[in-house]
Amino acid sequence: MLHTILKGTLLGLTLAGLLGPAFFSLVQTSIHRGFKSGFFLAIGIFLSDFSLIFLSYIGVSQIFSAPKNQFWVGIIGGIMLIAFGIYTFRHRMKLTVDGELVVKKTGALTYILKGYFLNIANPSVWLFWVSVVTLNIGTAESEDVHSFFAFFAAALLTVFLTDLLKCFIAFRIKIYLNDKVMKLINHIVGILLFIFGMYLIYNAILLK
Repeated sequence: MLHTILKGTLLGLTLAGLLGPAFFSLVQTSIHRGFKSGFFLAIGIFLSDFSLIFLSYIGVSQIFSAPKNQFWVGIIGGIMLIAFGIYTFRHRMKLTVDGELVVKKTGALTYILKGYFLNIANPSVWLFWVSVVTLNIGTAESEDVHSFFAFFAAALLTVFLTDLLKCFIAFRIKIYLNDKVMKLINHIVGILLFIFGMYLIYNAILLK
């Protein structure tokens, strides 16, 4: 069992090290909105990963990962990321005279949903979890239900904890930022999300 948990932890660390749309949004949200908002965004990402593992396990995600459906998955996912990118690029943060951020109160559900759909809109995340679940089904570990779920629980928990660490670090460095830097971060993250979205659409058209 310990060996299984270690393998799941290693998988989680591998996934946590990938610089995708969710990573940049997580850092930006934590800087602009605080650790609490980043925490709820991380919950949304966690729930989306959990959903994809569950769908992969019961076989439903094979419908989305089928080559003939990858075109629409890429197009829809790309459009969603482009929309997030444009909003982020145009969104402006205001500072008070004391340099504190003027933050409009937003409910936790908003950040959870944003994290959920931002992560799930990325087809590469789908392919990642489909591949991992497929590779684990039929192994000796999968025959032991407890070991099978311990593997994925360790992976998900590792990703979630590293996401919280990213939130904390981003939140702590915000005291060194000013209005111009905040605006620059928004522009960089917005452009990166836009590029991710365009790449997904281009890749979907190319592979059609």
